Amino acid sequence: MKTRKFILPEHRMPSAWYNIVADMPRKPLPPLHPATRQPLTHADLSVLFAEELAAQELSTERYIEIPDQVQALYRIWRPAPLVRAIELEKALDTPARIYFKNESVSPAGSHKPNTAVPQAYYNHRQGIRRLATETGAGQWGTSIAFAARHFGMEVQVFMVKVSYEQKPYRRLMMSTWGADCVASPSRLTAAGRTALDRDPGCSGSLGLAISEAVETAMRRPEDTRYCLGSVLNHVLLHQTIIGEEALMQMEMADDEPDVVIGCFGGGSNFAGIGFPFLRRNFREGKRIRVVAVEPASCPKLTRGAFQYDFGDTAGLTPLLPMYTLGHEFQPADIHSGGLRYHGAGSIVSQLLRDGHIEAQSVAQTEALGAGVLFARTEGIIPAPESTHAIAAAVREALRAREEGRPRTILFNLSGHGMIDLYAYQQYLAGALKDHAPTDREIARTVGRLERIL
Repeated sequence: MKTRKFILPEHRMPSAWYNIVADMPRKPLPPLHPATRQPLTHADLSVLFAEELAAQELSTERYIEIPDQVQALYRIWRPAPLVRAIELEKALDTPARIYFKNESVSPAGSHKPNTAVPQAYYNHRQGIRRLATETGAGQWGTSIAFAARHFGMEVQVFMVKVSYEQKPYRRLMMSTWGADCVASPSRLTAAGRTALDRDPGCSGSLGLAISEAVETAMRRPEDTRYCLGSVLNHVLLHQTIIGEEALMQMEMADDEPDVVIGCFGGGSNFAGIGFPFLRRNFREGKRIRVVAVEPASCPKLTRGAFQYDFGDTAGLTPLLPMYTLGHEFQPADIHSGGLRYHGAGSIVSQLLRDGHIEAQSVAQTEALGAGVLFARTEGIIPAPESTHAIAAAVREALRAREEGRPRTILFNLSGHGMIDLYAYQQYLAGALKDHAPTDREIARTVGRLERIL
């Protein structure tokens, strides 16, 4: 009988995060101050982020030790299982071996607590009492609410309005853990009021929610800091515990992936599963393919331009070197709210630019169709975001069948979809549409960016 689950004992949980910057042949360009356009310093970053997080953002050390208090909370759900998707393999009649790293087992149901816990910890240790943040689908908002509760901190979450309305139980989870969740755009900030005055029916975007959270944090520098769930280096760093565990678990399975896949919004779960395997490429000469999968409606990696851009709509954040659709780009109201972001993190952007990773886009209906197939074979209803990785894994498995050659596929199941059932209801009713932007729409938003900069 084939072994289905590979579970590390707690004492083998990784004790350090992996910083891929140390091994990148070409380092990312530096982030720039939004006003001076000069490279950011630790002092600049410390205005928004906890001191230790600011240091991690600029670090080039290969490994950064995970604090004991963070490890203690990680052990609530980590190590997370690696699972052989045997029933999915059978359904696809493929010679491929398919594995998934199950990050849905965390209290928040996704990978996001991997960075929420250390972010809350470092802010608490510094004496910060309040956090301001944004969330798309709500996975990050629920995760930081969970983490902050452990350290007795207040949290205000600006949730993209379309997700705020589609996913009421994410809001309830945040409230249960004590966070204040506000629909974005809101009347609480200048950025929100500007957006609503321009378009009273604005459904919001992650970029706009970030603007509101940053503005909120900047009003109270004495006791408040901003935190976020993706894009920046320190966030991607914390997520690498996923791939570090997966490396050991693939050894337990006596297997090695030919391709590693993660869905892509800003880069956190993709980096988490992919970066430790890229280390093997850089340091051991392996040739493991690492694939980022984004929605066709928000295709920054596959159709965006590489240039400096703001991480938010209002232009309050540092300028990052990224693949971007322009910070004013308004994504379609798809159900994968965590992937509706205009840009990609600078590390991922540099890796793609240099050909070390690949990018694919998947339409919403193909993604959710793959999610239904996964639910009917493996029993887990995946988050709409995660269905993009599943769809790419299915593509790889079918290609293996066509070629008659086996291959090993590993993807990250970044979260479950038990609070995203409205998306499945719409899919099963045939009510969903695909919304790929036109070349003209992309050119218009990128063109505005070029004029601004």
